[in-house]
Amino acid sequence: MENQVNAMPRIGDKAPSFSAVTTQGPINFPEDFKGKWKILFSHPADFTPVCTSEFMTFGKMADEFEALNTQLVGLSVDGLYSHIAWLRTIKDKIEYKGMKNIEIKFPLIEDITMNVARLYGMIQPGESQTSAVRAVFFIDPQDKIRTILYYPLALGRNFDEIKRVLIGLQTADNFSVALPADWRPGDEVIVPTAGSCGVAKARMNGEEGKMKCYDWFFCTKELSREEVESKLGK
Repeated sequence: MENQVNAMPRIGDKAPSFSAVTTQGPINFPEDFKGKWKILFSHPADFTPVCTSEFMTFGKMADEFEALNTQLVGLSVDGLYSHIAWLRTIKDKIEYKGMKNIEIKFPLIEDITMNVARLYGMIQPGESQTSAVRAVFFIDPQDKIRTILYYPLALGRNFDEIKRVLIGLQTADNFSVALPADWRPGDEVIVPTAGSCGVAKARMNGEEGKMKCYDWFFCTKELSREEVESKLGK
C-alpha cells in the first residue's frame, strides 16, 4: 500500500488517465483537453486559509492561463458539495489582498477515495496520510508531463513561478532553445551545445555572429520579448 501511495509519474511520462466528477461536471483527463497545455494541481483541503489564498490567485489569473492555451484543473480529497460551498464562500465573502468576487470557473475534482491523488503521487505520508500536498503538474498538448512542482501543506505556491515555468516550457519548444537561471521573456536564451545540429543550423542561417559564447559548451543569443510572446499559446 505504501508503494502505491508514494508512486508518482515522472517528467516525460504520459499523464495518467482518469475519469472524475468535478464542479464543472464529469471529465476524462487528460483526453478532454487534448491540444491544450494542462496544469493539474492539488490542495490539502477546502475551507482552509492557504488553499483559499491560492484558489483566489488561480481565479484571478485564469484569463492569463487561458491566453496561454492552458486548462487549469484542481483537486482535493473533499467531496463535491464541500467544493461547491467553499467556492461559493470565496466568491461571496472573501476579500484578500485586493481580490474579491473571485469566481472559480475551472474544474475542481472530487477525490474522496484519493484514487486520483494516489495515481499522481499527491499523497505524501511523511506530510499527511489523508490530505494531498500542493502538487503542480505541467502537461503539454501531447499529454506528456513536462514539469512537476511539490510544496508542503504549510507553504503557499509561487504563482509568478508557475506562470514563468509555463511560458518557459512553451518558449523552449517554440524556439528549440534552453533557458538559463532566472530566465524571463526578453532575456538571452541558450543555444544547443557546440557541435550540435542547433549550432550548425545557426551557422547555416548566418546567425553565428549573433551568438555570445562563454566557452565551447555555453553559448547564448538574444530572443526578444516580442518574439517570445508572438508564439505563446500556439
